Amino acid sequence: MTEQAKVPAIRFAGFTDPWEQRKLGDIAERVTRKNENNESDLPLTISAQHGLIDQRLFFNAQVASRDMSGYYLLRQGEFAYNKSTSADSPWGAIKRLTRYEKGCVSTLYICFALLNANPDYLVTYYETNRWHKAVQMIAAEGARNHGLLNIAPDDFFDTMVSLPESQAEQQTIGAFFSRLDSLITLHQRKYDKLVIFKKSMLEKMFPKDGESVPEIRFAGFTDPWEQRKLIMVAPLQRGFDLPAEKIIPGVYPVMMSNGIGAYHNEYKVKGPGVVTGRSGTIGNLQYVESAFWPHNTTLWVTKFYGNHPKFIYYLYEKIDLKRYKAGSGVPTLNRNDVHDTMVFFPASRKEQELISAVLTYLDDLITLHQRKLELLQNIKKSLLDKMFV
Repeated sequence: MTEQAKVPAIRFAGFTDPWEQRKLGDIAERVTRKNENNESDLPLTISAQHGLIDQRLFFNAQVASRDMSGYYLLRQGEFAYNKSTSADSPWGAIKRLTRYEKGCVSTLYICFALLNANPDYLVTYYETNRWHKAVQMIAAEGARNHGLLNIAPDDFFDTMVSLPESQAEQQTIGAFFSRLDSLITLHQRKYDKLVIFKKSMLEKMFPKDGESVPEIRFAGFTDPWEQRKLIMVAPLQRGFDLPAEKIIPGVYPVMMSNGIGAYHNEYKVKGPGVVTGRSGTIGNLQYVESAFWPHNTTLWVTKFYGNHPKFIYYLYEKIDLKRYKAGSGVPTLNRNDVHDTMVFFPASRKEQELISAVLTYLDDLITLHQRKLELLQNIKKSLLDKMFV
């Protein structure tokens, strides 16, 4: 490795020394203590997204044995390496126990405690892909036995870790990413709360089963909602064929079952419209203002019979079309199954508009926080690539 390659592309001011390569065994020691006398009854698993987490929360069941006296006992601050591979973790995942005081992990995990490196730095280092090559080199050939890498603990502790020699630089990097993670978590919680709140409002602004008025209603509206079959309110139509070779770049969106698949220079129907998947992705509703081409993988609505189009969008969301899907292979949605559904709706278009405005506002807020969250996640991904060697 050249001297130039021993420093990251982005670095905090005041630090100039080259980074060093150290064996993991030089900065950490293996933890093999057993959970004797069942000191802990908390079974842990490693999630690439959530870290070391209660197995019962993650799987909604306990996979570990009832008697966990033979499991490793992990204490807060210690690390564990799960050799199981996944799409998110092609060479397994290494996480630090921060959520609980202690817990039990499978003896298939390789556990360790740090001796002389900053833990926050190492947590972030193992979120990069810098350590993948070292693990790849020691994994036995044909190692992925049911997704489990065949890696001996001694070989694992011989893997090289890249880190600043300065403890102060390690701490600065670790603290920076810790604050960034806190910001990401904050926006994730805001997003999750808005999604739950919107779902609650959707339930309360439409009548419950057996009732003709919603729980929450705007002042000035007192008439009972009308009840009809859905086919009489907003009937679904089937999309049209459009071979891939006939898709010509244009201005009109081609609506597929999971979103906009392309843009065409022609359109089949005028907007506004409500579109959902007919095969494949079911219940993924889309609202389209412009003229569009509904692909044959979709069902769509543009006949609203005087009802507010956006209200119909939320009416379909309340119905939850996923419950109508059928088929053991690729799920499909038969519009005839949906059309017989009895639905309530206010006769007043003004009331429909007000309901739509509230739910649209919530959707806009959710989208805003989702974009902020995605931006922060992308920033972190970029910095992980540029701030480590």
